[in-house]
Amino acid sequence: MTGTLVLAGTPIGDVADAPPRLAEELSGADVVAAEDTRRLRRLTQALGVQPSGRIVSYFEGNEAARTPELVEALAGGARVLLVTDAGMPSVSDPGYRLVAAAVEKDIRVTAVPGPSAVLTALALSGLPVDRFCFEGFLPRKAGERLGRLREVADERRTLVYFEAPHRLDATLTAMAEVFGAGRRAAVCRELTKTYEEIKRGPLGELAAWAAEGVRGEITVVVEGAPEKGPEELDAAELVRRVRVREEAGERRKEAIAAVAVEAGVPKREVFDAVVEAKRGAP
Repeated sequence: MTGTLVLAGTPIGDVADAPPRLAEELSGADVVAAEDTRRLRRLTQALGVQPSGRIVSYFEGNEAARTPELVEALAGGARVLLVTDAGMPSVSDPGYRLVAAAVEKDIRVTAVPGPSAVLTALALSGLPVDRFCFEGFLPRKAGERLGRLREVADERRTLVYFEAPHRLDATLTAMAEVFGAGRRAAVCRELTKTYEEIKRGPLGELAAWAAEGVRGEITVVVEGAPEKGPEELDAAELVRRVRVREEAGERRKEAIAAVAVEAGVPKREVFDAVVEAKRGAP
């Protein structure tokens, strides 16, 4: 019988936020794979837990090499607990590679839900949360960062990013350039910790604020792109669109009605443009 891979959420700040099941899993797992074993030690001490299983490191530098070893343990029936420094494993942290490998081997994967910087920042941002997308960390190089931002410049959903404090100034400046200085955003710093701070405002203002230097763990929430209004089309373009539809087999009446809806203008305006164009035709 194969074992179970358990992804366990850990506190993003206040250790009191640790889910009750975390202590139980830490004490009972056969193997605890931790992004940082020193941080794990501090966490277990704070929770008053003594892991009974083997503790191994599992971070970006050894993830590829250690995954087969952990899969082998799982295949042999072990209960493997994966924890990262903060939040849920695999969300911009090590874990995805191990989960994919376990799924491929038909090994059970479950989770101990815990604190999430993404959801916490969204809830505190004051921005729409009904639809959002998580973009993780942006590229470090300026050109690549701008390119990634341009890919989502028209994204209507709220955007969530992680960022290092020493790059926050450059990132907010790039966001103001691509999204517009007036786009609303929130910088969430040191969530759930003693010096938690939520700075809200237009991207231009936030970029100026960050230029003075910011410390701590950072999550940035950015308002989605505004809905575009009706296209402003001149008479010639209205006529062209009607002709395209007519050539495709639509009757003129239906073509005029469809173009009016596309352009967000009265049907009479499209009709008059078509009639005027016909009068002016040689």
